[in-house]
Amino acid sequence: MRNAAISIGLALSISALAGCGGSIPPPNDRLASAEAASRSARELGADKEPKAQLHLKLADEQIAQAKKLMTEGDNKRADLILQRASSDAELAVMLAKENSANGEAAKAKEKVNQVKAGK
Repeated sequence: MRNAAISIGLALSISALAGCGGSIPPPNDRLASAEAASRSARELGADKEPKAQLHLKLADEQIAQAKKLMTEGDNKRADLILQRASSDAELAVMLAKENSANGEAAKAKEKVNQVKAGK
């Protein structure tokens, strides 16, 4: 029993030291990807559709937070936040595309209705 406790304590100590030992490089690629997804969402009109606008705002806030963390050297947290930012920006892209597709579908339906009515 005592050997097991010592083994667990030793394992925890080693894992804690291993976690502190290495430096994580800045997540520059993930930052660029998140920023590109945010730009794409904006170009697709995400800032004009309420659901997409919310996720775009979240992505932009997370990108800003990650940049701050990177300047402070907390690259691990910055990377995690940038993963979330990318997801939010990509969701904003999809919601903007859905909104656009719904608009086009409504226009097509109206044209069909006009043709059926003989206009």
